[in-house]
Amino acid sequence: MATPRISNQRAIIDRRRVVAELDARVAAMDKFDRKPIVALLRTALDEGRAEIAARLAEEPSAGHKAAAAQSFLIDQLVRIIHDHVITHVYPLANRSSGERLTILAVGGYGREEMAPQSDVDIAFITPMKNTAWCEQVIEAMLYYLWDLSLKVGHSSRTLDDMVRMARQDLTIRTALLEARFLWGDQVLYDQVRDRFWKDVVKGTERQFIADKLEERDARHKRMGDSRYVVEPNVKEGKGGLRDLHTLYWIGKYIHRVRSAAELVNAGLLSQAEYRAFRRAENFFLAVRCHMHMITGREEDRLTFDLQREVSERMNFVDRPGKSAVERFMRFYFLQARRVGSLTGVFLAQLDEQFAQKASTKLLSRFRGRKRTVKGFEITGGRINVPSDTFFQKDPTRLIEIFALANKEGLEVHPEAMRKADRDAVLIDREVRNDPKANAIFLDLVASEDNPELALRWMNEAGVFGRIMPEFGRVVAQMQFDMYHHYTVDEHTIRAIGTLGQIESGELAETHPLCSELIPKLKYRRALYVATLMHDIAKGRGGDHSVLGADLARKVGPRIGLSGDETELVAWLVQHHLLMSATAFKRDLSDPKTILDFVEVVQSVERLRQLVILTVVDIGAVGPGVWNSWKGQLLSDLYYAAEERMRLGHKVHGRDTRIEMKKALVADLLGEDADLVDRFASAMQPSYWIAEPEDVIASNLRQMKAMGGNPLAINTQYYAARGATLVTAMAADHPGLFSRICGAIHLAGGNIIDARIHTTRNGLAVDNFLVQDPLGRPFYEDGQLGRLVKGIEDALANKVKLVPQLAARPTARSRAHAFDVRPRVNFDNEASNRYTVVEVNARDRPALLNRLSRALFESKTLVNSAHITNYGERAADTFYVTDLLGDKITSESRLRSLEKKLLEAVEATEEAAA
Repeated sequence: MATPRISNQRAIIDRRRVVAELDARVAAMDKFDRKPIVALLRTALDEGRAEIAARLAEEPSAGHKAAAAQSFLIDQLVRIIHDHVITHVYPLANRSSGERLTILAVGGYGREEMAPQSDVDIAFITPMKNTAWCEQVIEAMLYYLWDLSLKVGHSSRTLDDMVRMARQDLTIRTALLEARFLWGDQVLYDQVRDRFWKDVVKGTERQFIADKLEERDARHKRMGDSRYVVEPNVKEGKGGLRDLHTLYWIGKYIHRVRSAAELVNAGLLSQAEYRAFRRAENFFLAVRCHMHMITGREEDRLTFDLQREVSERMNFVDRPGKSAVERFMRFYFLQARRVGSLTGVFLAQLDEQFAQKASTKLLSRFRGRKRTVKGFEITGGRINVPSDTFFQKDPTRLIEIFALANKEGLEVHPEAMRKADRDAVLIDREVRNDPKANAIFLDLVASEDNPELALRWMNEAGVFGRIMPEFGRVVAQMQFDMYHHYTVDEHTIRAIGTLGQIESGELAETHPLCSELIPKLKYRRALYVATLMHDIAKGRGGDHSVLGADLARKVGPRIGLSGDETELVAWLVQHHLLMSATAFKRDLSDPKTILDFVEVVQSVERLRQLVILTVVDIGAVGPGVWNSWKGQLLSDLYYAAEERMRLGHKVHGRDTRIEMKKALVADLLGEDADLVDRFASAMQPSYWIAEPEDVIASNLRQMKAMGGNPLAINTQYYAARGATLVTAMAADHPGLFSRICGAIHLAGGNIIDARIHTTRNGLAVDNFLVQDPLGRPFYEDGQLGRLVKGIEDALANKVKLVPQLAARPTARSRAHAFDVRPRVNFDNEASNRYTVVEVNARDRPALLNRLSRALFESKTLVNSAHITNYGERAADTFYVTDLLGDKITSESRLRSLEKKLLEAVEATEEAAA
C-alpha cells in the first residue's frame, strides 16, 4: 500500500557504513569466519530496532511509519547479506543464464507493513531448475538471517514452478500478489511480474474474490464472529488488519492497483472512505507494533494485560467514568466498526461493477424485479434508496429504512448504509423529539420479528446513537473485566436478539420458564426497552443501575411509552441485577431471602419481566456464561417468590413444609421409603427445608449403604443442575469442610454451591455442586473417581493441600491484569438465623479452601456456601453462626472475622505470586 516517507533513514541503518565495515572485517581475515559478520549484522539490527522503538515512543500512533521503518531495516540487511554472499562467500566471475536469482519480498513484508517480530517472508526465484550456485547463495543467505534470530518464511522456486503453484494455492497467489522487488536480478523480476498477471491472474478474478470472501468468513468464525470481542485479535479478528488487507487484495487483483489510494480511482472507495481506511490501518499497525515490542514476540491478540500497557504507551488517560484502557479500547472498536462498514461499501461497489459487465452478479444474487415501498427501492432481497438526497429530504427515513428491512426481512444495501452513515448527522434534536420518528424507532426495538439484525445495521451506520444519544455513549464501550465478552452496545443488541428468540419460541428448550411467561406479560414493549436500557449508564461514573433508571424516566416518554410503561422500565433498569444477586449469592431455602426479594419486587408482572430480563442479560454476556445451574436457581427463586405473592401469609408453615418434603422423598425412594422414618429423627429440620427432595433421597440411600464405615463419598452427574453432586459423609470434626473444598479444587473441580449439615448423632453430611473450570459437569468415570480419591486422601492427610493448591495455575491466566480489591461484607438482616458473610476477591484455586479454614479458625459454623464467579472476580457467600448456633453481632467479633478473611485472601495472592 502507500508507503510513508521514512525520515533520516541512515539513523535506522546506514548500509554504506555497514558494508564498508563488513568488507574491512573480511579483508582482515586470514581464514573466513562468519561470527564477526553475524555480530556486525546483529548490532545493525538491534540499533535499527532501538531507533524505530524510540521513534514510535515519540509518535506512538504512527503505525504506518513504524511498519515501513521496520521493512526498510530488513530490506537493507537482506541486500547487505546478498551482496556479501555473492562477493565474499560464493563469488562467480561469469554467470550463465541459469545462474540468476531475484529476491522478492512477499506477504506483509511485500506491503512494507512489518511489526518488530513479524515473519520475514521472502521468495527466491530462479529462471530454471536451481543451479548449484543458486542453491548455495540461497542457503548461505538463509543461515545469516537465521543467525540474526529472524523468523524467515521462504520459498525457492523456478519461474515455471511459481506459476504452477500460484494457480493451485490461494495462499501462494495472495503472497505473490503483494510481491515487490527486493534485490537481485531486475530483469528476472520483471518476467515474474508479467507471467503472474498473464498466466495466473487473468480469467480467475471472480473465483479469487469468492475464495477470499469464503476465507474471510471462515476466519471470522474462528475468531468469534464479532468485531466487539473484548480481547480482539488485531491482525486476524473481525474488523482488524486482515479485513483491510482483503479489500486491498481484491482491488489489486481486479484493477491492478499499486496502493490503497488507487482504490478511489477504481471507484471502490470514496476519498473520505479511503482516509478512514488509512486511519484504521495506521492505528491497528501502531497497536500491533507496541504489542510486539512489549512481548518480544509475534503477539496479535490484544489481551487484557496488553491493553493496559498499550493504552499507556499510546498516551490515553483517565476521564471521569472511563479509565484510560476503556477509552483506548473504545477507540479500537470504533475503528473496527469503521472497517466493517468500509467492507460492505467496497463489496457493493465491486458487485455493481461486475453486474454492469454481466447478467449475473458477482455474489450470485438474483437481481429480481424492482419494487418500491414508501419510496425505498427493493430488489434482490435488499432495500436501497432511490437518490443521493433521499435521507436529506426527510431524516426520519434514516430510521424507517431499518424498520422496513426488519419488517420485510430484507438486507440493507451497502450503498444505503454508506449514505446512512454519511447522513446520520442530520438526526438532530428536532428529529429526536419527532413523535413519528420515535414511533418508528420504538416499533423496531419492540418488533415481533426479532429486531437484532436491523438494530445492528442501525448501529453500524451510526443512526442508533443519533436517534438515541444515550445509547450512543456506550457504542464501542468495553467493560474492562474478564466476565463480559463484548462491548456494551454489542452485549445489549445480543440481549435483545435473545429476547426475540425466546418470544418466537426458538429457545423454548433452553429457556422453558421464560418461554412460558413471555405471552403472559402485560407490557411486552417495556421489556424490550428495559433490555435496551439496562446497561445504558455504564461509563458515566456511579451506580449504572440508578443512573440508568433516571435516564429511562426521561427517554420513555420521548420514545412514546406510557407512564406505567416508563415506570416499569425505570424499575427494571434499577433492579436488573437483583434477581441474579439473590439467586446466586443467597440461600433460597431461607424464607427471609424470599421475603426480602418479594418486598422489592411487589408484583407478579414485575417478577415475570425481571426473570426474563435477567436471563437474556446473562445469556448475552458471552459464550458459556449461561448454564442450566443458573437457570435452575433463577427458576427456584421465581417459583418461590410467585408462591409468596400468590398466597401471602397463607404460605405453608415450616412443620407443614417438612412433612410435605418427607412425603415427596418417600415417593422417590419407592421400596426404600422406610429410610425417611429411619433417619428422620437424626436430621435437623433445616436439612429438610434446604435440600431438594431428589438430593435427600440420594443422601438417605448413601447413609444406608455407609453402614458403620467412617467415610462415604458419593459422586453423580446431576443433570437438573448442570453440575456434579458430590456428597461427603464423615464424623464431623473441625476443618472438615475446608479440607473437602481443597480436595475438590485440587482434583480440577470448581464448587458452585455447598450445603453443610450435621446430624444429631454427629455425622457431617456435606453436599457440593461441582463443575469444571469451563462450567461443565464431571460425568466420566475417571473424573468422578479422581474426585473421590482426592477427598479420601485429603481427609486422611495424605496430601499437603495448601502448597499444592497454590501451585495450581488459575483457569484465568490473565487475571493479574485487573485490580480486584478484596472486601468482606456482613449482613445480619438477610437471614433470621444466620450471619451472611460475602467475600469478594480475585478468583484463585486455593481461595475457597483458605476462606473456609479462616472461618473454622474464627470459631464459626458454616451452614451453606454459595460460590459465584464474575470472570476474574470471585464472590463467595457463607451462611454462618457462632459455635452456639447464634448470629455473630458483636462489632469486635465481626472486625476480627473480617481481618482473618482478608488475611486468607492475601495469603492466597502471595501463594499465587
